[in-house]
Amino acid sequence: MEKLTIQEEEIMQQVWKLSSCTVKEILNELPEPKPPYTTVASVMNNLKRKEYINQQQRGNTYVYSPAIEEEEYKHRFMKGFVHDYFRNSFKEMVSFFAKEEKLSSKDLQDIIREIEKGRK
Repeated sequence: MEKLTIQEEEIMQQVWKLSSCTVKEILNELPEPKPPYTTVASVMNNLKRKEYINQQQRGNTYVYSPAIEEEEYKHRFMKGFVHDYFRNSFKEMVSFFAKEEKLSSKDLQDIIREIEKGRK
């Protein structure tokens, strides 16, 4: 799947939140200053082309729904992120954040506990 731009990801967050929506409903959810309707409609066309959303026509309106679940997107995004920036090593990623003091030793202990819990 193609990567999403920041703007596409923002809109996709709203599609996941609403699960079934129109462009107008997405606009209502966005913070000020809101982009023009045509901009959101264009982003929706990009998301459809990239196969992230489904589109159904209801009367004169298009209704959109996610074609990919948010968890699946997160999984693919993180896998690509770790591959691109940390030589495909989650260990290197965690080490980076620990060195940058974004993770405390308590955070690391919590992560270890979560890993151990997941293995049982």
